Amino acid sequence: MLVPDPKVVRKLLTRYASLRIAQAEREERTTARELEDVTYTLCVMMGATEIHEAVAKADALLIAAGRTTPTPSDADGEGGLRLAV
Repeated sequence: MLVPDPKVVRKLLTRYASLRIAQAEREERTTARELEDVTYTLCVMMGATEIHEAVAKADALLIAAGRTTPTPSDADGEGGLRLAV
């Protein structure tokens, strides 16, 4: 199974939230259309049938991705291990 790029997922979630806020403040046809597009894309990308499920899966993906990012002691990709010289 393909796993979406966390950076792309984060951008989509941010765009989704921004559009939801914009639509709540002032309903506009263009905003509604863009919100539909982002909602659809997020659902497809996360393999979900509805937006609440897609957001939950996206959150879980980002949390999991955060656990696998290198820590300062692992910045060299060696797991903190040094070469014996």
